[in-house]
Amino acid sequence: MSEAKGLIKSHTVKKYWMGATGLFLCLFLTGHLAGNLQLFLDGYEGRLQFNEYAVFMTTNPAVQVLSYLTYFSILFHAIDGVVITINNRKARPEGYAYSKPSANSLWSSRNMGILGTVIFVYIVIHMQNFWYEYKFGETPYMMSEDGDAPLLTDGTVVKGGMIENGEVIKAGESLGLAMRDLYAIVIESFQQPILVAFYVLGMIAIAFHLIHGFQSGFQSLGLKNRKYGPLIDKVGYAFAIAVPLLFAVIPVYLFLVK
Repeated sequence: MSEAKGLIKSHTVKKYWMGATGLFLCLFLTGHLAGNLQLFLDGYEGRLQFNEYAVFMTTNPAVQVLSYLTYFSILFHAIDGVVITINNRKARPEGYAYSKPSANSLWSSRNMGILGTVIFVYIVIHMQNFWYEYKFGETPYMMSEDGDAPLLTDGTVVKGGMIENGEVIKAGESLGLAMRDLYAIVIESFQQPILVAFYVLGMIAIAFHLIHGFQSGFQSLGLKNRKYGPLIDKVGYAFAIAVPLLFAVIPVYLFLVK
């Protein structure tokens, strides 16, 4: 039976592109986790540091380029995976008999399409809850520790300033954009048990996806051989467990502690 095609028809190009986008998204997860771990910081300084991180991630030109590359990689990786899964199912002959999976076949490797679909839905909801709300929603603004003065996006406290249409105004003059309080949105969101459970389930799906996807990315790019294969498998398992676990701990911690 010929291999079902995805968005890219060439098997070689598709293999390298899926591997490259998959490993790039692993790098993205690592960086995103490093930023989100700041949510464990306590007090006003922790709140300010997280909001400064949010400003950097949404205004730095280099980060913006990487962000659009990430969005494209997610869309391509997810959609192509779904297309391949659908085509594989269509390619099966009528009356296809069930056969017991190979002992060496991981559940995650046999269900990458399903896991990818679940993760894609998770990402859409995650983007709507935080990215869209931060950029276009009625986000609260970061205020000084005493609550009397607004902050500019560079963290400068403007005593006697007021916020109008997202800008800090003092003596009738605009001093620049006001810092939005993404920290407040995150804390408020994770006071909802259903949303916390949804995020934990999403991380479980990502963990299973990574168990196969991490080492598969190296294999697709021709970087996995006899010498380094066992090491890549071990690092892949560790990555697939540690990164989703830390992501999942964040909403649980915020729900229980904040």
